[in-house]
This record gives sequence, C-alpha cells and structure tokens, in this order.
Amino acid sequence: MKPGIGIIGTGMVGQMCHLANFAANPACRVVAIADLRPDLAAAAAQKFGVPRIYATHRELLADGEVSAVVVVTKRRATGPIVLDALNSGRHVLSEKPMAYTTLQAASLADAARRRSLVYSIGYMKRHDAGVARALAELKRLRSDGSLGRVVGARGWCFGGDTGRSHDNFVMTGETRPDGLELWQDGPDWMPGALRPGYDNFLNVFSHIINLSRYALGSSPTVAASSVETSGAATVTLDFAGIACALQLVNGSEGTWREGLRIEFERGAVTIELPPPFAEQEAEVIIDQGGQIARLAGEGSWAFRRQANAFVADIVGRGTPVASGEDSVTDIALAEAIWKPKVSG
Repeated sequence: MKPGIGIIGTGMVGQMCHLANFAANPACRVVAIADLRPDLAAAAAQKFGVPRIYATHRELLADGEVSAVVVVTKRRATGPIVLDALNSGRHVLSEKPMAYTTLQAASLADAARRRSLVYSIGYMKRHDAGVARALAELKRLRSDGSLGRVVGARGWCFGGDTGRSHDNFVMTGETRPDGLELWQDGPDWMPGALRPGYDNFLNVFSHIINLSRYALGSSPTVAASSVETSGAATVTLDFAGIACALQLVNGSEGTWREGLRIEFERGAVTIELPPPFAEQEAEVIIDQGGQIARLAGEGSWAFRRQANAFVADIVGRGTPVASGEDSVTDIALAEAIWKPKVSG
C-alpha cells in the first residue's frame, strides 16, 4: 500500500516545497493536512486535492491512514510536534533546525531509533543532483590521487534573493495563532538577547555546515568561531586536520551566494549552490591544474528529490541521507560555535 502522507503546516514553504512535491509523487498519497488557520487549510486542501483537514496535529495523528508526516511549522514548535508524531509511530520529515539544543535533538533521534522509524531532516541540499555529482567527483579524486591530497576547504553564505520562481501556493492573510507548545529556543547557558541571532544562524547557516560535513566528514570539531548578535559568523571547522573556513553573513542584497570549495594540492572542486527555492541544481566546477570544467546538470529540483527520497526510504526502510540521528551533530556544532560568545 502506498504511504499515506500528512502535512502539518500549510504556509508558503509547506505548500510550495513540500505539499506540491508529495502530491505529485505517484508512490504516495497525501491524505490529510493540519493547520491552525482554517481558511488556509481549506484553500490548500482544495488546491492540492487533499481529502481531509484537521485543526491540530494531534487530530491528524489520530487518522489511521496517515503513516508519515511532514512537519513545516513555527521553528520552536517543530520539536514537540515531531516528538508527538514519532511517539505515535509515524515516519517524519521535518524542516530544519530539528531543535535548538543537543539534548532536544538527541531526544527526537532516540524516539525514532526506539521505534525503527524513518526520520529525515530537511537539508534538501544533500539531495541536490549537482551536489551528488560533486561528491562523486570528490570520491574519485581522493581515490585516484590525480590532484594530490585535500589541503583545505572554505564555505560561504551571503544570503540574498531566495529564488522563488513561481507562486505554487495560496495564502489567506490569516494571522498565525498562538497556542502551540514551544521548546526553549536555546541552551540554558545562552542569554535571551542572543537567542534571536542563534535562531537565525540555525535556520540559514546550518545548511552549509551540514553540507560541509556531507562532503568532508561527519564529525568535525570547532577550531575557531566568532559570532555576532545578528547570527553572522566566521567559523573554522577541523575535519581530522583539514580546515574548513566558513564565512556566514545573512541579509545580503542581490543574488543568493552560497557554496563550498574543496582545495586539493593541484586543483579544487567548487559547489555553487542555487537560491533555496530556485528549481535548479548546484553548479559544479572542477579545477584540474588550471583546466576548468563545469559539470552539466539535469534540471532537477532538490526539494522534489528530497520528497521522493523520503517516500522511497519509507517503502524500503532506508536510512535518509540527512537523518535525524546524523543531524544531531549540526545542533551540537551550533552550540560549540556560540559558546565562546558567552564564555569569552
């Protein structure tokens, strides 16, 4: 039987990046949506042909046809809703950040592990076909040694235009109501004045941190960090002796600029990421001793590939490429990056 998907949260991202893609996947059925905004829920259900609407996520989780949920809601409410879903035996794809503290994140990963559930985090850049090509090239180059050893890396995110190519969603203007259970928005040691910047850091910059781990190794240490109250940061991650310097600044104007460059002794592999909502692939540039090659793309969209992978993982009981268990590391790194801001 095809998995029955429930969508929790039907705002712009919930519709455009998730609901539209799951509705287009013939291997699953979108059977229900839940949103605290009744008019929006009704409009989204009509647009995407969803048969059932629920006022709360708990009502949706009582629906026996729902075998998996996609959680796209207020960031501080993500953890409690995901925990309810996992405890009810549902597979979960949630937007990032998965949580605000390592303890919170670990509790979610533990809940999924105890029930052998598929638990995926929305680091869609890992699903980008361009990123997949880049990782294949990195594996080849590290294996054949044609460019020598990896000597360093750098990543950047300067924000900008998010690249929404079309409005594949409906909105009603309803105010998002209160009443959701919210988890604490930072570790106990973090002052309240820093938490909005920490929230911004997790929401925007955890992507490039997660991607650097995907390319260079799963468990780096923080060699150096300098963060601003706004969430901007300069960070150096140490991947077993390979330094990856990250320059992270939000709110730039103009084109979205984000990428990762891995330096070899005699060349480099550069991944230039598209804007978050743009339906295009990362561009991959190979520098082999000064000879530049750009790998051709296929025209796919990371969000579509992410949705398809989640369904395939449910059917085949596969391990997600951005699993909840792996993504706990991103929260632990974020805490380690911000701790010197408080401790001096």
